[in-house]
Amino acid sequence: MRERKAARLLVINPAHEVLLFRFIHKDGALAGQNYWATPGGGVEPGETFEAAAIRELCEETGIQLQAVAAPIADRRFALMLPSGETVSAVEHYFVVHTANTELSRAEWTLEETQVMADHQWWSAQALRATEETVWPEALVDMLVQAGVFSA
Repeated sequence: MRERKAARLLVINPAHEVLLFRFIHKDGALAGQNYWATPGGGVEPGETFEAAAIRELCEETGIQLQAVAAPIADRRFALMLPSGETVSAVEHYFVVHTANTELSRAEWTLEETQVMADHQWWSAQALRATEETVWPEALVDMLVQAGVFSA
């Protein structure tokens, strides 16, 4: 199975809420899936996880940073891509604090415009109470361990 490395971003606003995007897949192998997930994406050849995090943050939100701190978590799991290929996903999670809650879609890819339907800033309470599907499953625990959310 091919390995797919990705940088995921835990973007935190001044109200200590985390940014999630709603993904709604209408076509392909993931058709019918509807979930919330952190911004982020694949690491390009020759790119570090940190560089991918900075690039993906800018592409998906318009927020520009020069550097990110070390990742606070990583996950490894089997993941089906929209193409139907199953890969061994390796994800590193980076916490980014921002005062800017206005987002830009200017650099979204065609695929992103087709599947990323909405965004929302989530509090710990809202995440704990939701019945919506949120990825990663342990998001609240990650943010508690990082000191962003209280236990």
